[in-house]
Amino acid sequence: MWILRINMANRSYGLEEVPAAYKNLGGRGLTSTFVHDEVPPLAHPLGPNNKLIFAPGIVTGTPASTSARISVGGKSPLTGGIKEANAGSSWAQYLATMQIKALVVEGQPKEKGKYWMAHLTWDASSAKPKAEFFPAQEYAGKDLYEVFPKIYDRFSGKIAIAGCGLAGEYGYANSGIVFNDLSKRPSRYAGRGGLGSVLASKGLKFIVAENKGSPGVAFVDRALFDQGKKKLDEALRTHDITKPKGALNTYGTAVLVNILNEAGGYPTRNFSSGRFEGAAKTSGESIFEGNKERLGKELYNHACSPGCIIQCSNTWHKPDGTEHTSCVEYESDWALGANCGVDSLDDIAEMVRLCNGYGLDTIETGTTLAVAMEAGVIPFGDSKKAIGLVQEMGKGTPMGRILGGGTEFTGKAYGLTRVPTVKRQSMPAYEPRAVKGIGITYATSTMGADHTAGYTIAPEILSIGGQADPLSPEGKAALSRAFQATTAFIDSSGHCLFIAFAILDIASGFEGMVEECNGVLGTSWKSDDAAKVGAEVLRKERAFNEAAGLTKAEDRVPEFMKYEPLPPHNQVFDVPDSALDSVYGEL
Repeated sequence: MWILRINMANRSYGLEEVPAAYKNLGGRGLTSTFVHDEVPPLAHPLGPNNKLIFAPGIVTGTPASTSARISVGGKSPLTGGIKEANAGSSWAQYLATMQIKALVVEGQPKEKGKYWMAHLTWDASSAKPKAEFFPAQEYAGKDLYEVFPKIYDRFSGKIAIAGCGLAGEYGYANSGIVFNDLSKRPSRYAGRGGLGSVLASKGLKFIVAENKGSPGVAFVDRALFDQGKKKLDEALRTHDITKPKGALNTYGTAVLVNILNEAGGYPTRNFSSGRFEGAAKTSGESIFEGNKERLGKELYNHACSPGCIIQCSNTWHKPDGTEHTSCVEYESDWALGANCGVDSLDDIAEMVRLCNGYGLDTIETGTTLAVAMEAGVIPFGDSKKAIGLVQEMGKGTPMGRILGGGTEFTGKAYGLTRVPTVKRQSMPAYEPRAVKGIGITYATSTMGADHTAGYTIAPEILSIGGQADPLSPEGKAALSRAFQATTAFIDSSGHCLFIAFAILDIASGFEGMVEECNGVLGTSWKSDDAAKVGAEVLRKERAFNEAAGLTKAEDRVPEFMKYEPLPPHNQVFDVPDSALDSVYGEL
C-alpha cells in the first residue's frame, strides 16, 4: 500500500510507504489523522498550508458489500475546523485496488484561476501507481453534467472521476467534492464543509482514476474476511430496512419524510415548526408512486457504488418519463422542500439537479435558501424563485456569492436570529427540540451540525438498537457519545453508514463487519473495540479543533432553540450545558 502525494505547486507526485502508525487506519480515521498531524490548525482553509486527503476505507476495494466509500478530509472553509465528508463511488474502489491507501493533495500554484487534471494509473513495469497532469481549463466554468461526458470520452478504458464544480471555483464555503455514480452521473458527493473549494484552491479540477491491471487489495486472512462478509451480508439481506425491496430499496432515504413528520421532528420553514403539511407529497412513497405513474411500472432503487446490496439511490422522472435527476435523498428532499415550504417534487428535483451540476451541497443550499426566505428575499413556498436563487449561485452573481457563503453567512448578512447552525454548518433534517439525542450530536460533533456523525435517530425514532424517548434529554449525552465513536469506526471501515440499521439489531452483523476489517489488516479487534478505535479518531479531531480555536463554547445549539417552543410538541432544547460538555469530557 502507498501514500500518493500530489504537490500542485509544481505538479509533481511522490510515493511513500505507509508508516507503521497508519497501517491499521482507513477512511475517516486516516484522513483525520493526516489533518491532525500535517495541517497547521490556524492555516487558512484556502491557503497553501491546508491539505486535502482522500482515503478509501479499510475494506474498500474488497468484495465486502456496501463498502465503496471514499473519505475526504481537510480544514473546512465552512467551520474553520477539521472536516471529513464521504461518498460512495467506484472512484473509491479504483484507488483501493491500485493500493493507494491515501492520496494527499498539497501545495498551491502561484498562478491563480488555472486548473489541471491528474490522471492516476497503475504502472505495471514498476508495480506502483503513478500520476500524470493535463491542463483542465477547458472544463472550468461549466456545468458538471456537460463536463463529465467529455472526460469519459477523453480517456479510453474504464475510469472514475473526482473533482469540483463551479461552487469550488468560486470559493464557496458550500461546495462539495463530486464523484461519479455507476451511470456516470456527477451525482455522488462528499458534500459538506466546503471541501470542493479546497480542491479548487489547489488548482486541481479533476482527479481521474484508471485501475487497469492493478493488483487489488491484499488480505492477511481471507478466510476470516469471508466469514465476516457472510455474517454482514445475512444481516443486511434480512433486516426490514436494508433487505431487497425493503424500506430503503423501495422508497429510498426519503422513506423518513412521513416518519419524521409524524414524530413532529421534521423541520419546516426554517425550523419554525416540526410538521409540514406537504410532507406526503414529497415523501419516498410519493416518489415511488409518482415514478410508477410516469413510467407505467414499479421502479426500485439502484446502487450508488459497486457492491452495494442495500441499493437506496432513487431516480425521479419527468411527466414524459425521461430522467429528471438522481437522486432525491431524504436530506435534499427536506432541505429544498419542507424547510423552504416547497411541496413540488419536480421543483425539488430541479434544484437537486442544479446543485449536482454546480457542485453545491444540497443540505447547506436548502437551509441557506430558507434563511433567505426568512429574510424576505423571496417568499416561503415560491419554488420557482428558489430555483432562480440556486441559478444565481451557479452564475456567481453578488447574491449568489452571499448564498454560496452558507447559511450562517447569509443569516448574518440579513441580521437574522433564527439561523440553524452549529460551528457555522447548517443543521440537517431532524429537529433538535423534538429529537434531543440528535441535537446533542449536532452540538458536540467535531464536524459541526451533522446527523451522520452520531445517528441517534435509530433508537429515538426508528427503535433500532433499542428505544429512547426522543423528547427526553435523559441519557442522551451517553447515547450520542457511543454513536459518535461507533460511527467514526464505520466511516473508517469503508462501509456505508446505512449498514448501522442492520448491525444495531443483529449482533452477528456487527461482528461480521469487524471480522472483515481483521481479515484485511490482521488485527484482532472484537465488536467492543469498534467504539474504542472510533473514540481515538474523535480525540484527534477534537484536538485539532481546539488548536484551531473551536472550544466547548462552540458545542451548543443556536440560542433561539432554547426559548422558541417548537410546534407541535411545543418543546425547547432543554439539554443542560453540563450534559453537552460531558460528551467529550467523558470520551
